[in-house]
Amino acid sequence: MSPLIEITDPKIFDPSVIIVDVRAGANARERYFQGHLPNAIFATLDDDLAAHPDAPAVGGRHPLPSLQDFAETLTRWGLTPDTHVIVYDDKSAAMGGARLWWMLRSIGHTNVQVLDGGLKAATDAGVELSTADYQPTAAAVTYPIPEEYKHTVDLEEVKQAAQDEGRVVIDVREGARYQGLTEPLDLVAGHIPGAVNLFYSNSLSPEGKYLTSQALASLYKDTIGDIKPENVIVHCGSGVTACHTLLGMEHAGITGPKLYVGSWSEWSRRGLPIATQ
Repeated sequence: MSPLIEITDPKIFDPSVIIVDVRAGANARERYFQGHLPNAIFATLDDDLAAHPDAPAVGGRHPLPSLQDFAETLTRWGLTPDTHVIVYDDKSAAMGGARLWWMLRSIGHTNVQVLDGGLKAATDAGVELSTADYQPTAAAVTYPIPEEYKHTVDLEEVKQAAQDEGRVVIDVREGARYQGLTEPLDLVAGHIPGAVNLFYSNSLSPEGKYLTSQALASLYKDTIGDIKPENVIVHCGSGVTACHTLLGMEHAGITGPKLYVGSWSEWSRRGLPIATQ
Protein backbone atom coordinates (compact mmCIF):
# COMPACT_ATOMS: atom_id res chain seq x y z
CA MET A 1 0.00 0.00 0.00
CA SER A 2 1.25 3.45 -0.90
CA PRO A 3 1.75 5.67 2.17
CA LEU A 4 -0.01 8.48 0.30
CA ILE A 5 -3.54 8.72 -1.07
CA GLU A 6 -5.04 11.30 -3.41
CA ILE A 7 -8.21 13.23 -2.64
CA THR A 8 -9.71 11.76 -5.82
CA ASP A 9 -9.48 8.22 -4.45
CA PRO A 10 -13.01 6.96 -3.62
CA LYS A 11 -11.69 5.11 -0.54
CA ILE A 12 -11.57 8.46 1.26
CA PHE A 13 -15.36 8.45 1.29
CA ASP A 14 -15.77 4.75 2.03
CA PRO A 15 -17.76 4.42 5.30
CA SER A 16 -15.57 1.51 6.41
CA VAL A 17 -12.48 3.78 6.41
CA ILE A 18 -11.68 5.81 9.50
CA ILE A 19 -10.44 9.33 8.78
CA VAL A 20 -8.46 11.22 11.40
CA ASP A 21 -7.94 14.98 11.19
CA VAL A 22 -4.89 15.88 13.26
CA ARG A 23 -4.43 19.51 14.23
CA ALA A 24 -1.76 21.30 16.25
CA GLY A 25 -1.77 24.59 18.09
CA ALA A 26 -3.92 26.38 20.63
CA ASN A 27 -6.76 26.99 18.12
CA ALA A 28 -6.79 23.45 16.74
CA ARG A 29 -10.40 22.71 17.62
CA GLU A 30 -11.56 26.05 16.26
CA ARG A 31 -9.89 25.32 12.91
CA TYR A 32 -11.47 21.86 12.82
CA PHE A 33 -14.95 23.37 13.19
CA GLN A 34 -14.20 25.82 10.39
CA GLY A 35 -14.06 22.85 8.04
CA HIS A 36 -12.95 19.24 7.91
CA LEU A 37 -13.51 16.18 5.75
CA PRO A 38 -16.91 14.56 6.36
CA ASN A 39 -16.80 12.04 9.23
CA ALA A 40 -13.24 12.98 10.13
CA ILE A 41 -12.33 12.39 13.77
CA PHE A 42 -10.79 15.39 15.52
CA ALA A 43 -7.41 14.69 17.06
CA THR A 44 -4.64 16.88 18.35
CA LEU A 45 -0.91 16.44 18.33
CA ASP A 46 -0.51 17.43 21.97
CA ASP A 47 -3.38 15.45 23.45
CA ASP A 48 -3.55 12.34 21.29
CA LEU A 49 -0.11 11.82 19.74
CA ALA A 50 2.19 12.86 22.57
CA ALA A 51 2.64 12.52 26.29
CA HIS A 52 2.87 15.60 28.49
CA PRO A 53 6.47 15.69 29.72
CA ASP A 54 7.38 17.03 33.12
CA ALA A 55 10.87 17.71 31.81
CA PRO A 56 11.55 17.97 28.05
CA ALA A 57 15.21 17.20 28.81
CA VAL A 58 14.10 13.56 28.96
CA GLY A 59 12.15 12.66 25.84
CA GLY A 60 11.77 16.12 24.32
CA ARG A 61 8.71 18.34 23.91
CA HIS A 62 6.56 15.69 22.23
CA PRO A 63 7.45 12.28 23.66
CA LEU A 64 5.39 9.37 22.45
CA PRO A 65 2.36 8.48 24.56
CA SER A 66 2.55 5.27 26.52
CA LEU A 67 1.61 2.22 24.48
CA GLN A 68 -1.43 1.68 26.67
CA ASP A 69 -2.61 5.25 26.22
CA PHE A 70 -2.17 5.01 22.46
CA ALA A 71 -4.10 1.73 22.34
CA GLU A 72 -6.91 3.34 24.33
CA THR A 73 -7.00 6.26 21.91
CA LEU A 74 -7.23 3.92 18.93
CA THR A 75 -10.04 2.01 20.63
CA ARG A 76 -11.91 5.26 21.27
CA TRP A 77 -11.58 6.13 17.59
CA GLY A 78 -13.06 2.76 16.64
CA LEU A 79 -9.93 1.17 15.22
CA THR A 80 -9.07 -2.49 15.10
CA PRO A 81 -5.69 -3.76 13.84
CA ASP A 82 -7.26 -4.31 10.39
CA THR A 83 -8.95 -0.93 10.01
CA HIS A 84 -8.03 1.17 6.99
CA VAL A 85 -7.04 4.57 8.36
CA ILE A 86 -6.56 7.80 6.40
CA VAL A 87 -4.97 10.73 8.20
CA TYR A 88 -4.40 14.35 7.29
CA ASP A 89 -3.72 17.75 8.79
CA ASP A 90 -3.82 21.35 7.56
CA LYS A 91 -0.03 21.65 7.21
CA SER A 92 0.77 19.24 4.36
CA ALA A 93 1.17 16.43 6.95
CA ALA A 94 3.99 18.27 8.72
CA MET A 95 2.18 18.91 12.00
CA GLY A 96 0.49 15.69 12.98
CA GLY A 97 -0.62 13.81 9.89
CA ALA A 98 2.70 12.11 9.24
CA ARG A 99 3.29 11.66 12.98
CA LEU A 100 0.11 9.56 13.32
CA TRP A 101 1.01 7.62 10.15
CA TRP A 102 4.46 6.88 11.63
CA MET A 103 3.05 5.89 15.04
CA LEU A 104 0.60 3.44 13.50
CA ARG A 105 3.26 1.94 11.26
CA SER A 106 5.62 1.74 14.22
CA ILE A 107 3.22 -0.49 16.16
CA GLY A 108 2.56 -2.69 13.14
CA HIS A 109 -0.66 -1.11 11.84
CA THR A 110 0.20 -1.08 8.14
CA ASN A 111 -3.23 -0.24 6.70
CA VAL A 112 -2.76 3.53 6.97
CA GLN A 113 -2.33 6.31 4.44
CA VAL A 114 -1.84 10.07 4.48
CA LEU A 115 -3.86 12.42 2.30
CA ASP A 116 -1.31 14.00 -0.02
CA GLY A 117 -1.61 17.77 0.25
CA GLY A 118 -3.77 17.58 3.34
CA LEU A 119 -6.82 19.75 3.83
CA LYS A 120 -5.70 22.16 1.09
CA ALA A 121 -5.85 19.35 -1.46
CA ALA A 122 -9.47 18.76 -0.49
CA THR A 123 -10.47 22.41 -0.78
CA ASP A 124 -8.56 22.79 -4.05
CA ALA A 125 -10.53 19.81 -5.40
CA GLY A 126 -13.82 21.41 -4.39
CA VAL A 127 -14.68 18.89 -1.68
CA GLU A 128 -17.52 20.16 0.50
CA LEU A 129 -16.19 20.34 4.04
CA SER A 130 -18.16 19.62 7.17
CA THR A 131 -18.40 21.77 10.30
CA ALA A 132 -20.13 19.07 12.37
CA ASP A 133 -18.73 17.70 15.61
CA TYR A 134 -18.22 14.14 14.43
CA GLN A 135 -18.03 11.64 17.30
CA PRO A 136 -16.58 8.21 16.53
CA THR A 137 -18.05 4.97 17.82
CA ALA A 138 -15.60 3.14 20.05
CA ALA A 139 -14.45 -0.27 18.92
CA ALA A 140 -16.25 -3.21 20.51
CA VAL A 141 -12.91 -4.86 21.28
CA THR A 142 -10.00 -3.02 22.85
CA TYR A 143 -7.12 -2.37 20.49
CA PRO A 144 -4.27 -4.70 21.57
CA ILE A 145 -1.54 -2.90 23.51
CA PRO A 146 1.55 -3.00 21.27
CA GLU A 147 4.84 -4.36 22.56
CA GLU A 148 6.87 -1.34 21.45
CA TYR A 149 7.28 1.57 19.09
CA LYS A 150 9.67 0.16 16.52
CA HIS A 151 12.31 2.06 14.54
CA THR A 152 13.22 4.56 17.23
CA VAL A 153 16.60 5.49 18.69
CA ASP A 154 17.56 7.15 21.93
CA LEU A 155 20.00 9.93 22.70
CA GLU A 156 22.93 7.59 23.32
CA GLU A 157 22.56 5.94 19.94
CA VAL A 158 22.35 9.32 18.24
CA LYS A 159 25.61 10.37 19.92
CA GLN A 160 27.37 7.39 18.36
CA ALA A 161 25.64 7.55 14.98
CA ALA A 162 26.44 11.22 14.38
CA GLN A 163 30.16 10.41 14.55
CA ASP A 164 29.98 7.17 12.55
CA GLU A 165 30.85 7.40 8.84
CA GLY A 166 28.64 4.39 8.19
CA ARG A 167 25.55 6.15 9.54
CA VAL A 168 23.88 9.50 9.01
CA VAL A 169 21.79 11.72 11.29
CA ILE A 170 19.48 14.05 9.36
CA ASP A 171 18.14 17.23 10.94
CA VAL A 172 15.03 18.35 9.02
CA ARG A 173 14.59 21.76 10.65
CA GLU A 174 14.95 24.88 8.53
CA GLY A 175 18.51 25.98 7.79
CA ALA A 176 18.52 29.00 10.10
CA ARG A 177 17.72 26.82 13.11
CA TYR A 178 20.27 24.18 12.10
CA GLN A 179 22.93 26.88 11.70
CA GLY A 180 22.15 28.35 15.10
CA LEU A 181 21.00 31.69 13.70
CA THR A 182 17.63 31.48 15.41
CA GLU A 183 15.74 29.17 17.75
CA PRO A 184 12.06 30.02 18.30
CA LEU A 185 11.08 26.93 20.32
CA ASP A 186 13.96 25.46 22.27
CA LEU A 187 16.47 26.88 24.73
CA VAL A 188 19.66 26.78 22.68
CA ALA A 189 20.28 27.31 18.97
CA GLY A 190 22.42 25.03 16.84
CA HIS A 191 22.53 21.36 15.87
CA ILE A 192 23.90 17.99 16.87
CA PRO A 193 27.57 17.81 15.87
CA GLY A 194 27.88 15.55 12.86
CA ALA A 195 24.22 15.85 11.82
CA VAL A 196 23.42 17.01 8.29
CA ASN A 197 20.59 19.33 7.32
CA LEU A 198 17.76 18.57 4.90
CA PHE A 199 14.78 20.89 5.41
CA TYR A 200 11.61 18.81 5.42
CA SER A 201 9.71 21.18 3.12
CA ASN A 202 12.19 20.46 0.33
CA SER A 203 10.11 17.30 -0.13
CA LEU A 204 7.07 19.34 -1.17
CA SER A 205 5.87 20.94 -4.38
CA PRO A 206 4.70 24.57 -4.39
CA GLU A 207 1.14 23.21 -4.05
CA GLY A 208 2.00 21.53 -0.75
CA LYS A 209 2.01 17.96 -2.08
CA TYR A 210 4.91 15.54 -1.98
CA LEU A 211 7.24 15.46 -4.96
CA THR A 212 7.10 12.36 -7.12
CA SER A 213 8.65 9.22 -5.70
CA GLN A 214 11.46 9.52 -8.24
CA ALA A 215 12.20 13.14 -7.31
CA LEU A 216 12.14 12.26 -3.62
CA ALA A 217 14.51 9.33 -4.14
CA SER A 218 16.96 11.68 -5.85
CA LEU A 219 16.61 14.30 -3.11
CA TYR A 220 17.25 11.85 -0.30
CA LYS A 221 20.01 10.05 -2.19
CA ASP A 222 21.97 13.31 -2.28
CA THR A 223 21.98 13.26 1.54
CA ILE A 224 22.12 9.56 2.31
CA GLY A 225 24.48 8.44 -0.44
CA ASP A 226 25.24 4.73 -0.17
CA ILE A 227 24.36 4.45 3.52
CA LYS A 228 21.83 1.71 4.19
CA PRO A 229 18.35 2.95 5.20
CA GLU A 230 18.51 1.18 8.56
CA ASN A 231 21.58 3.29 9.38
CA VAL A 232 19.71 6.56 8.77
CA ILE A 233 18.32 8.54 11.72
CA VAL A 234 15.93 11.45 11.23
CA HIS A 235 15.12 14.14 13.77
CA CYS A 236 13.67 17.63 14.01
CA GLY A 237 12.75 19.85 16.94
CA SER A 238 10.50 17.43 18.82
CA GLY A 239 9.97 14.33 16.70
CA VAL A 240 7.02 15.60 14.64
CA THR A 241 8.17 17.06 11.31
CA ALA A 242 10.82 14.34 11.16
CA CYS A 243 7.92 11.96 10.49
CA HIS A 244 7.09 14.05 7.42
CA THR A 245 10.52 13.19 6.02
CA LEU A 246 10.16 9.54 7.04
CA LEU A 247 6.87 9.43 5.13
CA GLY A 248 8.58 10.95 2.11
CA MET A 249 11.33 8.36 2.34
CA GLU A 250 8.77 5.56 2.46
CA HIS A 251 7.09 7.00 -0.63
CA ALA A 252 10.50 7.06 -2.34
CA GLY A 253 11.05 3.39 -1.53
CA ILE A 254 13.54 4.03 1.26
CA THR A 255 12.32 1.77 4.06
CA GLY A 256 13.92 1.38 7.47
CA PRO A 257 15.20 4.81 8.67
CA LYS A 258 14.70 5.49 12.36
CA LEU A 259 13.22 8.35 14.34
CA TYR A 260 14.96 10.15 17.19
CA VAL A 261 11.82 11.16 19.07
CA GLY A 262 13.48 13.47 21.61
CA SER A 263 15.16 15.38 18.78
CA TRP A 264 16.70 18.81 19.32
CA SER A 265 14.33 19.61 22.20
CA GLU A 266 15.94 16.84 24.23
CA TRP A 267 19.55 17.17 23.01
CA SER A 268 19.67 20.94 23.59
CA ARG A 269 18.60 20.56 27.22
CA ARG A 270 21.21 17.99 28.23
CA GLY A 271 24.37 20.10 28.27
CA LEU A 272 25.74 18.21 25.25
CA PRO A 273 28.04 19.57 22.53
CA ILE A 274 26.32 21.91 20.07
CA ALA A 275 27.46 22.88 16.60
CA THR A 276 26.58 25.97 14.55
CA GLN A 277 27.03 27.07 10.94
